[in-house]
Amino acid sequence: MPGTRDTGRAGAVSGFMASGLGVALFSSAVFGLSGSFAKALLETGWTPGAAVTARLTGAALILAVPAIAALRGRWHQLRENWLTVLLFGVIGVAACQLFYFNAVSRLSVGVALLLEYLAPVIIVLWLWAASRKRPRPLTIAGTLLSLGGLVLVLDLTGAVKIDLIGVLWGIAAAVCLAIYFFITAKENDTLPPIVLASGGLMVGAAVMWLAAATGLAPMAFSTADTRLGPWMTPWWVCLGGLVVLATVVAYVSGIVAARALGSKVASFVSLTEVLFAVLWAWLLLGELPGTIQLLGGLLIVGGVVLVRADELRADEPPVAGLRAAALPAPLQVPLQAPLEQANDVERVP
Repeated sequence: MPGTRDTGRAGAVSGFMASGLGVALFSSAVFGLSGSFAKALLETGWTPGAAVTARLTGAALILAVPAIAALRGRWHQLRENWLTVLLFGVIGVAACQLFYFNAVSRLSVGVALLLEYLAPVIIVLWLWAASRKRPRPLTIAGTLLSLGGLVLVLDLTGAVKIDLIGVLWGIAAAVCLAIYFFITAKENDTLPPIVLASGGLMVGAAVMWLAAATGLAPMAFSTADTRLGPWMTPWWVCLGGLVVLATVVAYVSGIVAARALGSKVASFVSLTEVLFAVLWAWLLLGELPGTIQLLGGLLIVGGVVLVRADELRADEPPVAGLRAAALPAPLQVPLQAPLEQANDVERVP
């Protein structure tokens, strides 16, 4: 009967969302909007620094309320984890976003995000160099596949010329993302994930305002209308989408998904962010990477999948016996899962 079918369909959808997979896909979809919203603002005269500062400030203010509630007066948790929050905010939030938005200002959204997703490859190469122990074959295969994809994404011999400065910004964002994975890989049951997220956003916003005051990050805002697909919208629509949808909603849904699925599975699902970002850029900005670049993107994502699959099937850490002292002092954290989004905190691109 129709009513029975409708009830069954609603139950299936509810079960899909309750499993965490639907929430994880939703999180990736809203995260993927950030590049399109940011580029729409940049094209009207906003600078990358201004877009990042507005995004971090707005999101930090909104998330401060649930973060304070999560602390329940236990302010000593922040004091005990101040270095983690500081590094997360400066490198994983402020620098990573600023470099990504600088890349977006010179490259298509899809290409900029694909470059940033080379972070797992950078992690593999760093661990290899630090431990002098060769990774397992599947990890090597994934790394080579991603590097081959990078060559295709750059399309060095094609008709479409890639901005070298934009490429460097994208790779810088990948380096920051790799450092972010190391920072958040530390097992920490004393700091709620939403507190780490909110604290990192506050630190990132403070860093950006300080950079603006010293002239290190040029700030230019515009109240001109922005274009999203066939629509002309007020500037605050894009800014609101960047802050509320692509940051606050994305963070909260990402935390919910990671807790339901576990950080390893959630990190796999987060790879769909690349596909969503390309789709949104096509629908909202009319951008679509060339055929060769799309093929390169698939190779990069495929390589990252192989690396993470190797992590899942391994009984031992990828670099057994690697001591934390092999890393610089501020990054001395356990490396059991450097490719995971540990502490159940999702990244903001």
